Amino acid sequence: MRAQVLFLAAIAGLFPVSQLCAEEYLSGIEWAKPAIVDPGPPGGPPADAVVLFDGKDMSHWNGAENWIVKDGAVTSGKGEVESKEVFGDCQLHLEWAEPEEVSGSGQGRGNSGVFLMGIYEVQVLDSYDNETYFDGQCAAIYKQHPPLVNACRKPGEWQSYDIIWTAPRFDADGKLVSPAYITILQNGVLVQNHFALEGDTPFNRPPEYKAHADKGPIRLQYHGNSVRFRNIWVREVKELEHKRVDEPKVVDASGRH
Repeated sequence: MRAQVLFLAAIAGLFPVSQLCAEEYLSGIEWAKPAIVDPGPPGGPPADAVVLFDGKDMSHWNGAENWIVKDGAVTSGKGEVESKEVFGDCQLHLEWAEPEEVSGSGQGRGNSGVFLMGIYEVQVLDSYDNETYFDGQCAAIYKQHPPLVNACRKPGEWQSYDIIWTAPRFDADGKLVSPAYITILQNGVLVQNHFALEGDTPFNRPPEYKAHADKGPIRLQYHGNSVRFRNIWVREVKELEHKRVDEPKVVDASGRH
């Protein structure tokens, strides 16, 4: 109501319109200057990313002896691979393609997985015209939460995950303070929206949290199917530094607009 009265008074010429902006809220927080990051080409990697696979070799991974690099992609083979670098809160980008020749059904079709911190699984599966249990289909948080929508491309076509990961927090006694959170875009479509994980993602028991290190590896699963991967990079996510220098207040800012 006060804003309407001021606006009508300004129109009537009782005081200048500029006085409508005479009050400004100040948070009292001093923020660090956000860093400048070159976003790189479409799809990345940004300048501050750790590139885990650039299409040339698997030197950033352990256990990749049976994974084959060819034509800028790596095809999964026997044994799971883990990144040598470890990450906590992060942004993960990776692209994958299911076998073009369709074979099998349900969980037996293009099955793989992306594990954050080596523990928490985002399902990779050929879910194009292929139904299975919903919390096990592509882009599900395995056995916990189905994707909001099925955004899968046809078998053989390249797909992408862009994952925003917030690691769980534990206190000094190993008690859970805050759960893990995950947001996922598959092929540019939101499929997980800041979902709070209930714990790890096993097949044979309920999820649970067990205290672990602040950082862990990215793990890619081999589940008997040949899945290709490319363009894998990770950015660490850190809160902007800040400090409170004053109490929040509203001030006269007529000279600042």
